[in-house]
Amino acid sequence: MADRTAKGVTRGEIETGAETGAVRDSTEDWKSKPPYRTTPANEHFDKKWTAHCHCGRIKYWLSRDKPLATKFCHCVDCQSLHGAPFQWAAIFEKEDLHFEKGAEGLAFYHSPDKSTVHRLPCKVSCAYCHSPIMDEGRNMVLMFPGIIKFSDAEHKKLFDPQCHIFYSQRVVDIHDGKPKWSRLDGQSELMKEVDRTGSKEHTVLGEARNENMED
Repeated sequence: MADRTAKGVTRGEIETGAETGAVRDSTEDWKSKPPYRTTPANEHFDKKWTAHCHCGRIKYWLSRDKPLATKFCHCVDCQSLHGAPFQWAAIFEKEDLHFEKGAEGLAFYHSPDKSTVHRLPCKVSCAYCHSPIMDEGRNMVLMFPGIIKFSDAEHKKLFDPQCHIFYSQRVVDIHDGKPKWSRLDGQSELMKEVDRTGSKEHTVLGEARNENMED
């Protein structure tokens, strides 16, 4: 029977070293499944896009021509964890992704209980330079296109976001004409774009702004 920690996390849920990214006490087979598998089957992986972290220790490839969807997320968690006003995320299936060294050198963070375990959903980063790599869900991954090596501007346009989500939590107004949802897209209110010159309001961190489309 697997050991269980005080927080109820089994050893099989994999603690990771923050400094080395080493995986300890693994009793699970998640490393043998996409996107971490390093089996001979990956020799035929169709490499459409290449990306690597800031230090270059983590490298991965994508086999799909373009994301299933791409969004800007303005939620306060993304602001905090990325140290930026919003996150640029592209959605792919796990089978679309292949890490050069599998799970080696990766660090995992399960934000619901603030633990460094590979426990879905989790955030994945380079254990050395701490570059954010992706958010891993149960079926999909949200990749961060900022580390993809685009050959030209036309290729980068394939990753152009379709909308903004959690825009009510924004710290900066974006004037791009894209749909802006107060929370999740299709499941919350659409918000109107604040006029570039007419508004004298300033966005304050943590202050929700709900300018509905109907107002």
